[in-house]
This record gives sequence, structure tokens and C-alpha cells, in this order.
Amino acid sequence: MPSRRLPITIILACISLLFFLTCAVNPVTGKKELMLVSEAQEIELGKETDVEIANEYGIVTDAAINNYVNGIGQAMCRLTHRPNLPYQFRVLDTSVINAFAVPGGYIYVTRGILAYLNDEAELAGVIGHELGHVAARHSAKQMSQQQLAQIGLGVGMILSEKLRQYSSLAEMGLSLLFLKFSRDDERQADDLGVEYGSKSAYDMNRMAAFFETLERLSPSEESGLPDWFSTHPNPENRVAAVINKTAEWRQKLADTQFAVKRNEYLKSINGIIYGDDPRQGYVEANTFYHPGMRFSFPVPSGWQVENTASQVQIAAEDGSAAIILTASESSSPSDVADAFVQQTGALVQTRESTSVNSFSAQRLVSRVLSSDSDTLQVMSYFITKSGKTFTLHGMSGKTNYSKYSGLFSQTMTGFKQLTDASKINVKPVLLAVKTVGRTATLRSFLKQNGIADDQLETMAIMNGMQLTDNVTAGTLIKIPGK
Repeated sequence: MPSRRLPITIILACISLLFFLTCAVNPVTGKKELMLVSEAQEIELGKETDVEIANEYGIVTDAAINNYVNGIGQAMCRLTHRPNLPYQFRVLDTSVINAFAVPGGYIYVTRGILAYLNDEAELAGVIGHELGHVAARHSAKQMSQQQLAQIGLGVGMILSEKLRQYSSLAEMGLSLLFLKFSRDDERQADDLGVEYGSKSAYDMNRMAAFFETLERLSPSEESGLPDWFSTHPNPENRVAAVINKTAEWRQKLADTQFAVKRNEYLKSINGIIYGDDPRQGYVEANTFYHPGMRFSFPVPSGWQVENTASQVQIAAEDGSAAIILTASESSSPSDVADAFVQQTGALVQTRESTSVNSFSAQRLVSRVLSSDSDTLQVMSYFITKSGKTFTLHGMSGKTNYSKYSGLFSQTMTGFKQLTDASKINVKPVLLAVKTVGRTATLRSFLKQNGIADDQLETMAIMNGMQLTDNVTAGTLIKIPGK
């Protein structure tokens, strides 16, 4: 059919109508802005995403630290520009250093970032920053922009039912955690964090101190959960801007006594897990061990392993192949294999019943169309153990499959019961808060407490200090416990 080009006046009129129908007043600036996501949709999306986050990354089981963080957050959120949202504050059980918010008032800090904070004022600054993103609707704004990009401002879609419902929002889910804010958004979140922290009677100069700590850290390698550097770009002159904004709010709140609460904070995090928790799975000598579920399997040499609460991802260094382990509550490997074929539309090439080290199993080789329309060749083992079915998928492009099929098979048929007590009874490293007995340099104190030379700088950064700083008697210092 011949194409028809609409007059530019009609297109502009439709765009204007779209803005009219979808403009909302920003709670922070008071200005109208294009917003395709209502507050009710934000809250619903937040509820759904919260469940996904808990399943994917896990929430710290220590009620005391969760209650401590939630208590600070609940007090601060009432002083924001959106005090009526159903705010929730949670501590994620991961060593990644980050904090983030999803729409609707769900805010997360990782136990990894807690280890690098040094007082309650710094924690308030991080929470305030994330509250700033929520108040200014930064995530919702990015989602709206993505919606516009997807529909391309098509005239036929502008007033359609599909557009009004924004059905694709339901697919955002965990992808919200990988949104990268603009530097302008980061600056605004910093300003709002200073405002909310200052109004909560915290010394927000400590927020600047934490940003200095972050600047001393090296960005971590890519992992299942992004770190601070991946999601929070560093605005120019960030530390100076926070200090200046803090001075402004100190002048406005001249009668306020601004707290730091260093000792209270350090005592609250004493004993939290530091680094990865081996009880949730660990790699040693090219073998993955899971003490809790009592299994192990070999890992190809040189491949990168990312372990989360919901799955283990193992990838070749060049990204050309991967192995993924998941678990389901079904005790039928055949049923789980059927579900995989149905959900993915896999074209099954071979399928057979088998056993893996005395465990009943199903083996499939199939082709699956990936999200970017490439065809993946997949080897799958569905292995039943202790009332669960463990699924191992080895995947690569069709041209590389023959190169990796042997490794896939070796890994999957190596799945076995873990009986070695030395591998089962591993313990995580716990953060220990020590009291300085007599005045010394930080370097001297750390060495006296058994910190290796190659870890001295890391410990200095974690304590927000320099190795040459003097620490007086009675000072609390964080170190990894024995």
C-alpha cells in the first residue's frame, strides 16, 4: 500500500495533545513535565519489583540491622516532598557496594555499602540521596522516556488503549536496577539528600566524606547487581557542591544540633557479614560448592562466576558461552524440562532420561531464539535432588557450540552430592569493630591486628581514613574478623 504522510501541523497537534494529557507536576520543582507513569503505577511496580529483588538477591536475615536502617529511613521519608508513599527500606544480602531505589518508595542498601559507611550521618546521606531520586521521580521519568522511544510518538498510538495502560511497565522489573541516572539527576538527588538529612538533624558534611570514600574505591568488575559507579555517575565537583549545600541548610536551620553518631553506627554493624557469604555458594580450585544445598560441580577454568540467591551464572571470559544453574521446587525433572520447552519455545533436537551421579535426570539439546533474535544452541540437564530439580543450561551461538559442548557436559555430569565436611562447614568473615587501646597511626593499629600489607589501603578506605592518620585511644575501627 502507498504510504501517507500526515501534515506536520497534525503531527505537532497530536504531540501537543500527548503532552497535555500526560503532563504532571514534579513534586520537587513544582513544574509540569511529561510523565507517562502515574503514582499508582509507581507503587504497583515497586511492590512487584520488591518481590523480584528479594528473590534474586536476598534480604539480610539479621532483623536488628534491617530495623535499624528502616527506622532511619522511615523518620527521614516523612520530611521529603512525597511523604505519603508506602516507603520500605531493606538491606540486600550482597557484598556489592550500592544503594538504589525503585518507584513507589522501595529503597535498598547493600551490606556491602554498610561496611564502607562510618557513621549514621553518612547512612542518612545515602538514604537521603535515594529518597531524592524517588521524590523527583527520576526513575519514572526515565521509564516515560523509554516508553516514548518505543512508541516513536506514532500518531495512531497516541490515544490508544495500549498507550494509556502502559502495559510494558510490567516488564521493567529488575531492569530498573540497571538504569543509569544522568549527572543532572545525581546532582539534584545530592541536593535533596542534603536537605532531607539536614532536616533530620544529621551533619551532611559526612555525606561529602562518604563520596570521598567512593572516589577512592576502584570500580568493581561487572556483576549480577550493579555497583555504585554503574548507576550513579559522578557529577563535577560533587564533594564541594555537597559541602556548600550543607552550609546553606545549616544557616537555614541555625537552631539545629546536627548529629554524626559514629559509635552508634559502628556498634550497629558490628558482626555483619563482610564480603561474600560462602554458605550461599563459593568457588575453590575450579569447583563450585554449595554447603546449604549440599552439592558441587566443576567450573571451567578461567570462567567468571556470579552467584546470587536465585541462580549461578558462569561465563566464558569473552562472553561467547555461559552456563546457568537454577533450582525449582518440583521433584520431577521431566515436568521442569517440559516447562522450559514451553516457556522458551525451544526446538528440541534430542531428549533422553538419564542419571547424574545416581540422581534422576533429563538431558535436552535444543535451539532457542534469544531476546536479540540470535539462535542459541543449548545443552540442558534437569537433575532431581532432595525434592528439588536443579537445572543447568549450557548455551552458546550455533557456530561455537561444538567448541563448548564438551565443557558443558563435563560441568553438568559433574554435579554431585557434597559430603566433605571441610567444604560444608565454612564460615563467612564477619566485620569486627575494635577499640583502639593507645594512640597510634592507623597503619600501626591495623598491622597490630593482623591485617596483611596488601589489605592495609583497603582497610583505610573502609574506615574513611589515611594510613598515616593518628587514631586516639578509644576510637572504634572496622576490620575483618577472624
